[in-house]
Amino acid sequence: MKRNESTIIACDAPYEESRIVLFGAPYDSTTSFRPGTRFASQAIRSESFGIETYSPYQKKDMTDYRYFDSGDLELPFGDVMMALDEISSRTKEILRDGKLPFMIGGEHLVTYGAVREVVKKYPELHIIHFDAHADLREEYLGVRFSHASVLRRCHDLLGDGRIFQFGIRSGDRSELEWGEKHVCTHFFDFATLEDVVEQLKGKPVYFTLDLDVLDPSVFPGTGTPEAGGVTFMQLMEAMKKVTSLNIVGLDMNELSPVYDQSGCSTATACKILRELLLFLS
Repeated sequence: MKRNESTIIACDAPYEESRIVLFGAPYDSTTSFRPGTRFASQAIRSESFGIETYSPYQKKDMTDYRYFDSGDLELPFGDVMMALDEISSRTKEILRDGKLPFMIGGEHLVTYGAVREVVKKYPELHIIHFDAHADLREEYLGVRFSHASVLRRCHDLLGDGRIFQFGIRSGDRSELEWGEKHVCTHFFDFATLEDVVEQLKGKPVYFTLDLDVLDPSVFPGTGTPEAGGVTFMQLMEAMKKVTSLNIVGLDMNELSPVYDQSGCSTATACKILRELLLFLS
């Protein structure tokens, strides 16, 4: 695997020396409200040079570690299953080489392509999901593979009691009622996260972060903003707890940079990415 010509800041180490491998999944064909997340990974890659490699929160520097940015996948916008297959293929390659796949979406549906491959290697996989939306619909406008149903499709792979959601503050009544029976949904904040982290110690965990878990006052650059979200520092503390677990794959998605012309949402996403990489190092 060759290094991408344009990389996220400090993510240009050789593939062979890197434990964490990043890749972009610029896909938003099932977005139900405002499209634009396909531009997220390129925006993050470019704007990452506006932040420092050093984290004063953790007193760690990205330059002391090895990260590999493999660039964006070329995904066909007209074929959902082919796009998911491409994501699965890249994830499989990274896992095969004993490395940690870190995907940057894209709409949230891209998570399914990665989870589908990760669960093959880790059959006892659990998911921790930060989001404003439950994403548990059986279908949306007749489509089963949608960003509105991605966690329902992940449930098809994992089964009951292995998906833990936090920050949820929006959902259709039927999907939330279904969720009460099949997944563990924690509404509005991270108050119960510590208990779940204790429960999942020693188990393989996939972490999926939908950035609209943040309040729109902090992060307006997303396709489906929902009032009542968490703050940046609340998210930071929650990420610190989650990354203490055995993370075997992760993603960060739903930045739509075109809806925040100030660039603040993209800058926030870059900072979250830096902190996640350092938490995992």
